[in-house]
Amino acid sequence: MSGVIVLAYSGGLDTSVCIPLLRERYGFERVITVLTDVGQPKEDIERGNKRAEKLSDEHYVIDAKEEFVTDYIFPAIKANGSYEGYVLGTAIARPLIARKTVEVAERLGADALGHGCTGRGNDQLRFEAIFRATELRVVAPMRDLELSREWEIDYARDHGIDVPVTRERPWSIDENLWSRSIEGGLLEDPFFEPPEEIYAWTKPPERGLAPQKVDIEFSAGVPIALDGERMGGVELIENLNRTAGEHGVGRTDMIEDRVLGLKARENYEHPAATVLLTAHRDLERLVLSRAELRFKASVDDAWSELAYMGLVNDPLYSDLSAFVDQSQKRVNGVVRMKLSCGRAFSVGRRSPDAIYDQEMVSFDSKTLSQRDSEGFAKYHGFQARFLAKR
Repeated sequence: MSGVIVLAYSGGLDTSVCIPLLRERYGFERVITVLTDVGQPKEDIERGNKRAEKLSDEHYVIDAKEEFVTDYIFPAIKANGSYEGYVLGTAIARPLIARKTVEVAERLGADALGHGCTGRGNDQLRFEAIFRATELRVVAPMRDLELSREWEIDYARDHGIDVPVTRERPWSIDENLWSRSIEGGLLEDPFFEPPEEIYAWTKPPERGLAPQKVDIEFSAGVPIALDGERMGGVELIENLNRTAGEHGVGRTDMIEDRVLGLKARENYEHPAATVLLTAHRDLERLVLSRAELRFKASVDDAWSELAYMGLVNDPLYSDLSAFVDQSQKRVNGVVRMKLSCGRAFSVGRRSPDAIYDQEMVSFDSKTLSQRDSEGFAKYHGFQARFLAKR
């Protein structure tokens, strides 16, 4: 076949190998690459640009960091986004990357869309949930050709493609503002202890750094200030990643249930996400009613599962998001977090919208008469006592 294909490009091994393969195996005349910046390290962006400029026919770089924070990370915070303990970093970034790739393809009148995902993981589904909403053909060389990582490494070497992956260090790494995932190689053995070398954002938790406290201010469920200083979302998350990472906060080593049903060993780093999600949940407990908290927990779970699957175009996703947004109107206030030895936990919270009255709850309170609760106590557990008597 001939024509033009636009490839969602990361700059790593898989998508770099895809470029010549799309010409050799699929016959595309032009391969256009799109690298979407959602908070990868600057040096990775620069290296990816150089590779793409050398390998592809045309290359685009799109800075989507602000959009990623506003339209994807903030909604995830409000929904306490977590799937089996995973903070959804890669998952929530994929639809945005896919949408930016589609925008370029439609503007250029391309014939097809491509990605470098394998047939075993979730990312193929997240990309294609967006790609297949268009009329363009979808091409996935890694999946179609059933390529192994070792084959890719050899192919890259034989074709002069310089990528930072070797047989000795075959880690597959995906990084954005919200999280960093590391998988592949010996990490696929669930009994293998991850070497310290795989971590880049977090220091060893056991190194005994003195505890540190940080204050996080929220407005309508969204973090707006750190230690009393107002700042934009990107800056706030970057600051917290550095601060919490120094204390070893935000390492996750888990067995994860993928959408396809396969269980996979996954390793993540997410310092800021750990701190912000923990603080947000704590603030919700102060300002939301018991009924709201109970119902929202089920909404959060459903929202997180859809986000994990990449189904952000599903009508239910919009419905759930509408409820979440409504619930966040009173989630205002400050949470004080303590960072210590790999842990982040709240040690204080305050809010103008708190459903809390210190005078009423105090043991020394004279506001309420303790005798008033006796009538309630008589009926509490009434049915169980009734059955026991029978």
